[in-house]
Amino acid sequence: MTTTDAPDLATLFSPEHRADPYPAYRRWRENAPVAELAPGFLVLSSHEACSEVLRNPAFGHAEPGDDDHGPLGSGRPRGSGTSLVDDQGRPVISFLGLNPPDHTRLRRLVSKAFTARTVAGLVPRVEEITAELLDAAVDAGDVDLLGALAEPLPVRVISEMLGVPAADHERFAAWSHAMARGTDPAFLLSDDILDTIATAREEYVGYFRELAAERRAHPGDDLLSALVEVSDGGDTLTENELLVTCTLLLTAGHETTVNLIGNGTLALLRHPEQLAALRDDPDLVEPAVEELLRYDSPVQLTSRQALQDTTIGDVDTPRGTVALTLVGAANRDPAAHEDPERLDITRPPSRHLAFGQGIHFCLGAPLARAEGRTALRELARRAPNLRPAGDPVWKENITLRGLATLPVTLR
Repeated sequence: MTTTDAPDLATLFSPEHRADPYPAYRRWRENAPVAELAPGFLVLSSHEACSEVLRNPAFGHAEPGDDDHGPLGSGRPRGSGTSLVDDQGRPVISFLGLNPPDHTRLRRLVSKAFTARTVAGLVPRVEEITAELLDAAVDAGDVDLLGALAEPLPVRVISEMLGVPAADHERFAAWSHAMARGTDPAFLLSDDILDTIATAREEYVGYFRELAAERRAHPGDDLLSALVEVSDGGDTLTENELLVTCTLLLTAGHETTVNLIGNGTLALLRHPEQLAALRDDPDLVEPAVEELLRYDSPVQLTSRQALQDTTIGDVDTPRGTVALTLVGAANRDPAAHEDPERLDITRPPSRHLAFGQGIHFCLGAPLARAEGRTALRELARRAPNLRPAGDPVWKENITLRGLATLPVTLR
């Protein structure tokens, strides 16, 4: 374990690296694949180390009363909870930020309303929305692809899934963008940003508290109604668990897919031979989405805390140690991916970590993949002259890496 020549986190996450963090990731990975930046705080950049921590049950999220370590605090995803508390005054956290057995119970309940059959049934609607959005974009000719396709597609899908009226979709997108910043490392967030996140979270929870009450009285054919009614051997979601789950579904179900479509399109535009290959062979869209997830991951980092004395490789890792896993760095590790800096949509299935691994593997991965495949396949097919029309602008977000604007012409 070494820190020699490894940049500090402030440098790694500085604006100068926002457009392309991968050279900095490479330097860190080559010099310090497991780096101890402070006592009890590790940064992991190799595929082997990141994968080991994500799969190992000895790592999880901070338990109540655990000490904070490092600039990430307890290691619990800041965007995973709300100000909701249970009847004992403890914060209610989504299953993303919990350990077994609580994680097991909540994920089992939620997954009953989020099955492969449910996702398969959504594909025709995803295709309809995509066609509608691309009709308008092609007619306009010059558009910001984020506003024209990447953002409205997943927000409409998740909103319709949850039974949210169309008139509220824009509010949903605004709440999602604000709460997404809450997944960034704590030291990057000013008090103003934290206030904005808290306000969005409270507004979102209040909105869904009312909508959930309505669904209890008058169930519909939507995910929220299913979550209200879901049960397993008499076990059900409490109201606060339901509300915090809806918060997770919005951020995870919207922001990551926006980034997949936006980042993926930009990568294809910068590699026109890959875009041409997809245009010529739409069946390549499945490996293309996996390659784009690896090449410029929508989720760049996550963290875990050692729940017991353990090791990472041959490094002793005492209980309470926080391990920051640089997913974006791991996904370009040459030890796991041949010629990792090269975009190749024909690449055989890879061991990318874009959706995590282990018990916290992304529950919404099948839907994100379905939306990404549909959007990119139809964009390549319906816009054969797709090309850049200006410089892209990146969001300030670090954890959920994505574009703010992507000017293109479809003429």
